[in-house]
Amino acid sequence: MSTSPPPPDRAQARRRLLTAAHTGLRDLGAALSTPSPSDRVPLAQASRAWVRALPYVIVMGAIAALLPVTVTVLVQDYRVPGALAGALATAQTAPLLLALRRPLPAWWIIFAADVLGGFALLAADGVTDRSWPWTPMVVVGYLLLMVLLAVRESRRTLLAVWLTTGAAGLVFELISQDKSDGIHLLLFVLSGVVLVVTAALRERGEAQRQLAEQETISEAERSRRTLLEERTRIARELHDVVAHHMSVITVQADSAPYRIQHLPPEAREEFTTIAASARESLTEMRRLLAVLRSEDAQGERAPQPGLDKLQQLVETTVRAGVPAELSLAAELGAVPQAVDLSAYRIAQEALSNVVRHAPGAATRVSVTSDDNDLTVLVVNGPATTPGSALETSGTGHGLVGMRERVRLTGGSLDVGPLPDGGFRVAARLPLRTKGTAP
Repeated sequence: MSTSPPPPDRAQARRRLLTAAHTGLRDLGAALSTPSPSDRVPLAQASRAWVRALPYVIVMGAIAALLPVTVTVLVQDYRVPGALAGALATAQTAPLLLALRRPLPAWWIIFAADVLGGFALLAADGVTDRSWPWTPMVVVGYLLLMVLLAVRESRRTLLAVWLTTGAAGLVFELISQDKSDGIHLLLFVLSGVVLVVTAALRERGEAQRQLAEQETISEAERSRRTLLEERTRIARELHDVVAHHMSVITVQADSAPYRIQHLPPEAREEFTTIAASARESLTEMRRLLAVLRSEDAQGERAPQPGLDKLQQLVETTVRAGVPAELSLAAELGAVPQAVDLSAYRIAQEALSNVVRHAPGAATRVSVTSDDNDLTVLVVNGPATTPGSALETSGTGHGLVGMRERVRLTGGSLDVGPLPDGGFRVAARLPLRTKGTAP
């Protein structure tokens, strides 16, 4: 009696299945050749030790529970020989420990063991009325493996694993529809759900981590930009100071032959050279200022203020609602222009911070001097009305500008909150550089 050929639909289905399985295995092999993003165990970066040990506890507990149960079920229910049952159970569960670091190689081992187990159960005597080709223990272990795999691998790899799982179940379904109870379809659906959920949670965590890193980088860039802006602003302001000195040198060099009688020709030529060099330096400084000057700068060509403008600054602060008073030493002596400008700007920034962050606070500005240093002290009490927090992080223009001006003159700056809720700014500016005579 001849055997009739399989129906055309069944033959086409088998060809499509084999083609899909070949494509999935090819993609999976390509994914396997690509290294994982990291070989760290999940939760390895946790701060607490028990959290870092949690993956090991879960996996070891799963192995300890699945291994003996699998052996018992295979031997007693499916009537598989003991040696074969032990080998299958070990290959299906023990690689879960490897999956903590290398989930894809562990999947290869477990998947091959599950497929071999399906063929072994096909020839066993106790398959009737029991799950085939996957046992319930295989389903549980495989879903745990999917979690470990989705935590580490790419979307392409996870899709290839999922399709390969479905293809293997479909192969067994085509081999023996009588013994199949649909558990391969259950594993296919559950593994897909586990992969999607776990991968989504992982990508969400990675997105949050990248966002936090980007915010940190943005904050650092803002701080750096603020610092550069303040330095550029200080450079523009110091241009007037240096230009004044260069102008004095030019005038003195040009007028020296007329002011000094019987000047030798060599000295006249030397003064002429000095004046020409000074004028050339002034020209270069004007070009430098044109580069430093911002397009939207306003009022930068006005004379730079100094300590003589402090009284007007304090009066402006009082009109802004801050009760401020000024204590200015009667005899400050000779103050270099750079120090004079820096002292004014420090007091100006400190008072601006009081207006912004401590409205209504009683404020005292004190400027004293000895033979070596000029001291600027601005102390305010607690705010009388609610305001924003004091600028203690150093990311705003105020404190950054103060620090840069103090660093420019070689002095020191002490800022910080007071016990009563106020704030203190103390700047010490040297009146001369080291080695300079009074």
